[in-house]
Parts: sequence; C-alpha cells; structure tokens
Amino acid sequence: DRAKASAHVVVATVAATEARFETNEFGDRLIVSRVRLAVEEAMKGPGVASMDMDLEGGTVGDITLQVSDLPALRPGERAVFFLSPGRGGRLVPHLRGQSILKLDARQRVAGSDVTLAEIREMVRTAK
Repeated sequence: DRAKASAHVVVATVAATEARFETNEFGDRLIVSRVRLAVEEAMKGPGVASMDMDLEGGTVGDITLQVSDLPALRPGERAVFFLSPGRGGRLVPHLRGQSILKLDARQRVAGSDVTLAEIREMVRTAK
C-alpha cells in the first residue's frame, strides 16, 4: 500500500539539509528541513539525479525540533524514500516516518532483515 500510494519511491543519499521556520496548515510555527536527496535509483516516478523533500524537524540557530514519528536525517545517510506531494506541492514522506527506510552497509533496512532487493520487488509488484 505504501508503494502504491506514493508518487515516488527512490533509493537516495542525503546530500544536504537546510532548516527553516515555517507555519503549518494549523497555524503552528515549526522547524522544517529541506532535504536534498542524491537519487541513486528511482523505483517509482521519473528518474532524476536529485530531488528535495521537506521534513518536519531540524535546527535553526540554537533551537532544535525533534519530531517523534520522523527520523533525523544527516548528509551521507542512505535510505529508501516513499514520497508524495504535500502542501504546496513539495515532496514529503508518505505516511511520515514509516516512509523513510534507512539502509545499512549490508543493503538492509537498519535494524531489520528486510533487504533492498525485497523492497524493489515489493515496489515492482505494487505499481
């Protein structure tokens, strides 16, 4: 379901992050990080070299916002990202933190036995 409902599914490395204050649709002021993804593989959606994703949380000056259901992302981290257009058309993780699967050096989802090959097959059959 996650792959079917997402507009993009990519394997990418976090190239950069830039945090800023933003007001959400409820009028709450929060920190949102623009995350630049260096795309290695597009499993769903157009193949592009890079894309930007907005992620709640980050640090602006000496203020840090940690969001309990979203992982913090740092440059160099590699993951599978399930993305959909959010408010204003900017890409956001579909289903929030459930849609960012960080990969370890063994090509597995960190903390699990799920392999990148298994994710590829799941996405392929979900289209």
